[in-house]
Amino acid sequence: MARRIDVTGTGGVRLAAWEFGDPPKPDPAQDAHGPLDAHGPQGEHGPQDGRDRRDGRDGRERRAPEDGRAAPAGQQAAPSASNGSPGVLLLHGLMGRASHWAFTARWLSGRYRAVALDQRGHGRSDKPPRASFTREAYVDDAESALEQLGLAPVVLIGHAMGALTAWQLAARRPDLVRGLIICDMRASALGAASQREWAQWFDSWPLPFATLADVRKWFGEDDPWVERPNPARGEFYAEVMAESPDGWRPVFDPDQMLRSRETWVYDAHWEELAQVRCPALVVRGLDGELGRAEAQEMVRVLPRGQYAEVADAGHLVHYDQPEAWRAAIQPFLDALDTD
Repeated sequence: MARRIDVTGTGGVRLAAWEFGDPPKPDPAQDAHGPLDAHGPQGEHGPQDGRDRRDGRDGRERRAPEDGRAAPAGQQAAPSASNGSPGVLLLHGLMGRASHWAFTARWLSGRYRAVALDQRGHGRSDKPPRASFTREAYVDDAESALEQLGLAPVVLIGHAMGALTAWQLAARRPDLVRGLIICDMRASALGAASQREWAQWFDSWPLPFATLADVRKWFGEDDPWVERPNPARGEFYAEVMAESPDGWRPVFDPDQMLRSRETWVYDAHWEELAQVRCPALVVRGLDGELGRAEAQEMVRVLPRGQYAEVADAGHLVHYDQPEAWRAAIQPFLDALDTD
């Protein structure tokens, strides 16, 4: 189960944060602060935001009643089972949503207060047409969420764009961050050609999709960017679709995604990496977007950097190979908690 907590980002943008609970029940004979169990409950991969993703006969999504009542951030100090536990904030990548972290977050909730944030323009958070989608806005939002939720000092875990937000915040506010995990995000500039390719890719989407099955098939098999069939990729994109009168469309505005992306693709971000003081782990998928040489250079630039890679994983490391992803980050987290 995930409990929704509304927080306020920069410019008054309402952000949906999701606190995950119901972790695997620990063995009473074990030390509650022992190593994280790398084998969480089965069947938890996928959305955990109160929806049933099973398709009906027509391929349309069934929706279960939502139990997520939005709790004002100001009430966050109210006693709960998770208060007093170390905090973890999970930040999704561009076009992602908090539910993409469900498998990881529920595992982490056995020892941490695990919260995933729908960043501005994504998931259930606000998408104001005139909102700012700069790097500063995203980093300010994460900082505000940490402070309003009382998570600091926190472990930040970010994928792609969320990883960049995480290390920029860690560099800016070392007092708030005690550990950092960077998942498949480059520090080098990507350039104008990359931005043009993304705009063309968005234009190629065959919107609207008639069914969620069509979504899964196109993103998992038919998308020209897919080198080989990838069911996990299809499921990843199914989670960011919503039913509209004419079919299934993304919950985000592609123009806002391009606006978000253009604020980082033209610049390199090595200087901010060098300013991160806390222990940091760089994780790459063997077939992801972050190459080994660049990842290892990132580790060298980070004052307290470490490296891990996940075999048989592409860019969506934590989603492609959730068990291997958890095995990759567990030693880092265990060491962090014993420092």
